[in-house]
Amino acid sequence: MANILYLVHRLPYPPNKGDKLRSYHLLKHLTAHHKVWLGTFVDDAEDWAHVPAVREQCEELFAAGLNPLTSRVASLSGLLTGEALSLPYYRDRAMRDWVDRVARTQRFDAVVVFSSTMAQYAEQLRAVAGPLPMLVDFVDVDSAKWTDYAKARRWPMSWLYRREGRELLAYERGVAERARCSFFVTEGEKALFQRLSATDAPIEALGNGVDSGYFAPLPQQASPFDADELPLVFTGAMDYWPNVDAVQWFAAEVLPQLRQRWPTLRFTIVGRAPTPAVLALAGDAIRVTGTVPDVRPYLQHAAAVVAPLRLARGVQNKILEAMAVGRPVVAARSCVEALGADGVLAGQDLLAADSAGDYLELLHALLSAPARAQAIGQQARERVLRQFSWQAHLSKLDGYLPQEQPA
Repeated sequence: MANILYLVHRLPYPPNKGDKLRSYHLLKHLTAHHKVWLGTFVDDAEDWAHVPAVREQCEELFAAGLNPLTSRVASLSGLLTGEALSLPYYRDRAMRDWVDRVARTQRFDAVVVFSSTMAQYAEQLRAVAGPLPMLVDFVDVDSAKWTDYAKARRWPMSWLYRREGRELLAYERGVAERARCSFFVTEGEKALFQRLSATDAPIEALGNGVDSGYFAPLPQQASPFDADELPLVFTGAMDYWPNVDAVQWFAAEVLPQLRQRWPTLRFTIVGRAPTPAVLALAGDAIRVTGTVPDVRPYLQHAAAVVAPLRLARGVQNKILEAMAVGRPVVAARSCVEALGADGVLAGQDLLAADSAGDYLELLHALLSAPARAQAIGQQARERVLRQFSWQAHLSKLDGYLPQEQPA
């Protein structure tokens, strides 16, 4: 058993969105074998209610409040310092003071960083406590996301996002070169980072998992849909730009033609914090739920689940959860390919689409053949059971962590 400092950019609970799912399961894995001191931020007022539950799992927890608006303003200081704006966004005096205190009062054996922006506190720890093994879970290549965003925006935001991609990549490269090992969610993200950064630092792929006991077929659950409705479902945090873009594009480019053939079809967007742009989509053909107490009934009773993400890469938990429930999924090819390293087969475990025409054709086929849709969903469930255990993936970390605390 070792003493671990775990630094996370967002409170890893509740596990209700992609990054929090991964950081939460990583916390569970670490606390099962080690003593953990957790430093994190709370950027959603509702999450303060969950801090006591997380604290019970840790030797000590420090949570600093983060106001997204004031943090955006603070991040602009990066334009003067020449650094990535993401770094001052997460720079906090109280967090620095806490890290300094625990570094002087505890003997840590390793530091685990979730999201590259938290590595600035690991560097502070190094200055106080000396060299420590550092493991960094980048998850995705965040710098590449900013570069992708630049392509979808006009000047001056395109210039700002392009700059952020460039400066953040330089920072990510330095972090990776100081880490004992860095991790990315797929082999594709790993290869992308190695190509962009031109580094030979130790890097591994560390896949996502899904709780297949919780996300399981339960057809006896009451349906949230109308009896005469043909439900099509998208799930996700609806204040996340790639999700907003996905549902707006699908609503404009696919849904009208789909409803010409299937007039009772209704597109249900399930997820917290829908933006005004998402709320504006609501109408006869589209339902926007906002936060729901349990997403599983929406997945369970969906005729199909769609993930038409154009601005996101990597493993999407929303896809794994739908597969675990046994529903047929039609997703962007880039998202399907991200699962390929784990053996997921496009066309058998789920369906891949490149264009509006692809979504129309694939969804028409699924809705016309319920037995085939059911078979794809069943195979998807079986794939999840074989390949997507959190424990199987996260055990890869163990070889890089001390197994016993030094005497």
